[in-house]
Amino acid sequence: MGKNNNTEILAEVEISASIMCIDWLHAARQLKILEKQNIDYLHWDVIDGRFAPDFTMGSSIINKFRESSNMQSDYHLMVEEPSSIFNSFSTTHGDIFTIHQECCRNLHRNLVDIRRKGARVGVALNPGTSLEVLDYIIEDIDVILVMSVNPGFMGQELVPQTIGKIEKIKERINDLKLDVKISVDGNVNYENIPKMVSAGADILVGGSSGLFRNDLELEDSIKRLRECIQEGVENR
Repeated sequence: MGKNNNTEILAEVEISASIMCIDWLHAARQLKILEKQNIDYLHWDVIDGRFAPDFTMGSSIINKFRESSNMQSDYHLMVEEPSSIFNSFSTTHGDIFTIHQECCRNLHRNLVDIRRKGARVGVALNPGTSLEVLDYIIEDIDVILVMSVNPGFMGQELVPQTIGKIEKIKERINDLKLDVKISVDGNVNYENIPKMVSAGADILVGGSSGLFRNDLELEDSIKRLRECIQEGVENR
């Protein structure tokens, strides 16, 4: 791929660091490493305990955290009626807000509200969610987040049908000649990354299985993750 391997790979496949999985005792240091290593986004899982099990950070903590970083944010809202909290979050141009169709009484209206904030809009598809959800909105969104596990807890195994789902979505995007990115979240590990990227993933959400690992320093896990991305890009 030429002399600037990392730069060229990142231009094709972006990395979103799941802050849910960060080492909270060393969060400031790890955040600096993410910036230095040119990680593309900070991924914020916002869970209300109703749509998905578990609870995570609220907007006040996230906004405070963002003050110490210039990185773009990738918000994944796993909450019922997400429109009620859109304005709680700090937003900069290029940030992503992703919501679930199952959470909204009016999905299209929610997407319009996010766009008005100046953010990019995304729709998340759970493993059991049909691609028909995209029929009337795919031309109005910037990102499709494919959940390769069911929303909620860390450490789940990949739902195998996810890879075929990514391929079908990529084919549809290409047929319609749209500028829509496919993001993948869930068990993004070194075995699955090449398959995800080869199938068409544009953004990978790195969590406990690929980025914030207990057995590797963060710099080393980033290097390994990028090697796996390169393998997937070469097999496209």
